Amino acid sequence: MKTIQQAISVSFRYPVIFTHGVFDPENTALVKTLTRGRHTTRARALVVVDDGVAAAWPALCDDIARYFSMHDASLELVRAPLVVPGGEQAKNEWNTVRELMTLAAAEHMDRHSYFVAVGGGSMLDMVGFAAALIHRGLRFVRLPTTVLAQNDAGVGVKNGMNAVGAKNFVGTFAPPFAVLNDGDFLRTLPQREWVGGVAEAFKVAIIKDAHFFDYLCKKAAALRDRDQRVMERVVHKTAALHLEHIATSGDPFEFGSARPLDFGHWAAHRLELLSGFTLGHGPAVAIGIALDSTYAMLKRLITPAEHQSIIDGLATCGLPVWSPLLERPGADGQPDVLVGLEQFREHLGGRLCVTLPRSIGDKVEVHRIDLPLMVEAIGRLRPAPAEGEK
Repeated sequence: MKTIQQAISVSFRYPVIFTHGVFDPENTALVKTLTRGRHTTRARALVVVDDGVAAAWPALCDDIARYFSMHDASLELVRAPLVVPGGEQAKNEWNTVRELMTLAAAEHMDRHSYFVAVGGGSMLDMVGFAAALIHRGLRFVRLPTTVLAQNDAGVGVKNGMNAVGAKNFVGTFAPPFAVLNDGDFLRTLPQREWVGGVAEAFKVAIIKDAHFFDYLCKKAAALRDRDQRVMERVVHKTAALHLEHIATSGDPFEFGSARPLDFGHWAAHRLELLSGFTLGHGPAVAIGIALDSTYAMLKRLITPAEHQSIIDGLATCGLPVWSPLLERPGADGQPDVLVGLEQFREHLGGRLCVTLPRSIGDKVEVHRIDLPLMVEAIGRLRPAPAEGEK
């Protein structure tokens, strides 16, 4: 037997740019991004817009076309912006993936062409998935428009689609060419979307940064009340913590089993599925954080005071810490949400690895969950009956 051992090291670099008025012709952030490294040919791009964003910003598609027209010496818009479904439904829209492939072929887009996606995290996942498949990778530029997308989903290296009844069952690791976070898009978000992304800020603060956690608790009411300045500061810090982890963890493509940035997510993903995706990702993550933090308290990893500060911080922001879905029984009579642990194990690669807080700002990875204790944690989270109720 003869063996040739091969080793390949690939470096990825991409900017995450924070700006306002990204499609104002006077703002050159996008044109500079798309022409980075180019000397002669124009940058060719297909712009894809989330239908929810298009509805909130009726002039957006015209603004995009005008931007490309004003910079036509450097940019080419291959066709009018394409409006596609947004929200979690986007990750079920395989027909849209096929449509993007068809358009890329019809417009003769090559590996140096761009998909530019303007939308929420789920829509970015779907367009990024299509971009990763076409020619084994078109250049992909994200313009996230929600808090959750700007501080987490839109700045990372993953994309995915839902399939066979499971969230993110298929996907690729494909770092974007660039990310442009325009704070103006946050102003028109519905309240649920506005506060939903704050769950990811709490997630990363609880396991990585005690000072940031204190700031979130201090500013929880301001976040609930839509203080734009505070929110943009939170988005920037949360994105920075996510990017730092991706760059320094030693496992950006998740070949191992540890997923610290998925703290609270094993339950969140199952709750989303049980709700028929009527429960948004951010609220589901908040409930997942509350559940795992309660379990951590019962395991004496965090103090009751630390646990209460987590619950109070989430609740003050307007995030849920409870859902009746937590107690919905499965086929075995146990809470169905516990099925999420097995699904999470499979997603990780065969070995369960759940991240729990070990004091605020620190974490521990555990490979076994005490199921009776987790059921007790669910019971601890259940709200007390209102006065007069039985």
